[in-house]
Amino acid sequence: MPRKPASTLLTSLGFSRSLERIYEQLLTQSGRELVSAAGTLQRSADELLAEIAPLRAEGIVWLEGSRMFVAPPADAVAMLLANEAEQAARARDRLDEISRAIPFLTAASVRPGPGEVHDLAPIDGELSSGGHALGLLHALITQSKGDLMWLRPDQWRIPREDAMVKVVGDVIVTGRQSRAIYPVRALREAPEILVSRAEVGEQIRVLPELPTRMLIIGRTHALLPEPLGFADEPRSLVRQRGLVEALTLWFELLWERAAPVPSLDRGEPRADLRRFLVQQLASGAQDEQIARRLGVSLRTVRRRVSDALTELGADTRFQAGVEAVRRGWI
Repeated sequence: MPRKPASTLLTSLGFSRSLERIYEQLLTQSGRELVSAAGTLQRSADELLAEIAPLRAEGIVWLEGSRMFVAPPADAVAMLLANEAEQAARARDRLDEISRAIPFLTAASVRPGPGEVHDLAPIDGELSSGGHALGLLHALITQSKGDLMWLRPDQWRIPREDAMVKVVGDVIVTGRQSRAIYPVRALREAPEILVSRAEVGEQIRVLPELPTRMLIIGRTHALLPEPLGFADEPRSLVRQRGLVEALTLWFELLWERAAPVPSLDRGEPRADLRRFLVQQLASGAQDEQIARRLGVSLRTVRRRVSDALTELGADTRFQAGVEAVRRGWI
């Protein structure tokens, strides 16, 4: 049933015709004692207050002590407009909040439509829980190749840390590198752990805070909590090359920002790695071959080769091999 058109000021603003009649009667009573105004309308004070509750809610009628005041029509309209504008602003802000949340609700379900893309394949990796964490980590590290890159925001608090130091040391002895970033508070809370890892050859830097645990192994694996944070499980093991490379770039950016700890700096590279590099140079191996054998990036190999040539005072790889033999490195 269609709504009847408004015929008066307050009915056009949504009030009933009976409430408008009371409003018109109260206009002449503005400023009087509530009890007196109610008596004029042949009502008790409580009855009048109950009837004009909608007008009081909008601020059109108000009490100051025992006296009642009524806004004239122009002021009443201004008050109503201000109230509506405030409510509209709150509604707009709320709608903005909801609209910002919509992408988070829909993103997880977004999929390409039929025929939009081709050669669909799952991402290489898995999400898992359970198992013996140290054993799984040990197997993952020892059965893969390449350097280790760690974000270690809190792991020094875990009882298995002593065993983990041995795993890292065994890996470094084989010629692989381990770099780890810790929060600054680790220097105060767990100095002995950092010293023990530095003593087995790990390179250590610090940042004020770290957002998550993470381990990257060479160019092939990345291990993270799911979701990101400080838990052992569930965990994501990622082998997808592009994702591993992206996480490696992120680690390198953090590494560049992180501060070295002079007291943990063990100076020159381990002799085992140096010997391996010189042996490879003397045999005529190219940088790409060395990178594949170590499971590290080409840039890392070139940096290490440059450091070795500088240390040996050699201009060429052949000269480096001769000098290394003279020094008894190989």
